[in-house]
Amino acid sequence: MSNHYEPLVFAHRGGADASPEHTLGAYLRALDEGVDGLECDVRLTRDGHLVCVHDGRLERTSNGRGLVSSKTLAELDALNFGSWHPGYPADDVPDFSRLLTLERLLDAVLASGRQVRLLIETKHPSRYGAEVERRLVRMLHRYGLAEPKPDDPVQVTVMSFAALALRRIRAQAPAVPTVYLMEFVPPGVGRGRLPFGARTAGPGVDLIRARPGLLPAIRAAGHRTYVWTVNEPADLELVLKHRVDGVITDRPRFVLEQLGRL
Repeated sequence: MSNHYEPLVFAHRGGADASPEHTLGAYLRALDEGVDGLECDVRLTRDGHLVCVHDGRLERTSNGRGLVSSKTLAELDALNFGSWHPGYPADDVPDFSRLLTLERLLDAVLASGRQVRLLIETKHPSRYGAEVERRLVRMLHRYGLAEPKPDDPVQVTVMSFAALALRRIRAQAPAVPTVYLMEFVPPGVGRGRLPFGARTAGPGVDLIRARPGLLPAIRAAGHRTYVWTVNEPADLELVLKHRVDGVITDRPRFVLEQLGRL
């Protein structure tokens, strides 16, 4: 890597390849391995709690059924969110099976005693609409994370595919950086323009392959790039060639090894 270039490495859903995604055990493992940051998705429960779950439904990642948004926190807490995964430990370890709330994740990150960048993606569409961002901003204020200072050990960035979600974050917590996630290129973005004050683009790696001019345009506009989900050697080679700012991966250990950091 010439000129000391080295991207930030983010554990996607905690490093979903080795451990059950969005479990505290996965995030703690990723921190132990030396990642720069963590990525999580948040949804609202029926009784207004922010929980770290990717899918709108429970079937894929738990032994429950139905919509996350239709359950209370207590109902979700009774489910097992890890036993489906091949990396689930033989012993029933709560850190690898219990529903993770954003509150528990923030507590763990702040207690880690090290610098951590936390990427929080708000999932939309949601039956609760703007309430997702309202609750998130309220929690960031409660933890002292809504007005970041350069020397704060924990730095939160909010991401979304929904431009209006970024608009809400900008209105309610203007100091919190945002990432505009992309599966395709909306009008204007191909020329490097990002919506509502976002300073970082978050394209998928497939989009990088399909639109080779996209990253140069984004960089020329002065923006940073975090690319997801970079799991395969060819994908990592591609994004490193483009000198992206951040690599979001289910396989953080693999990426760190390739970068010579393990």
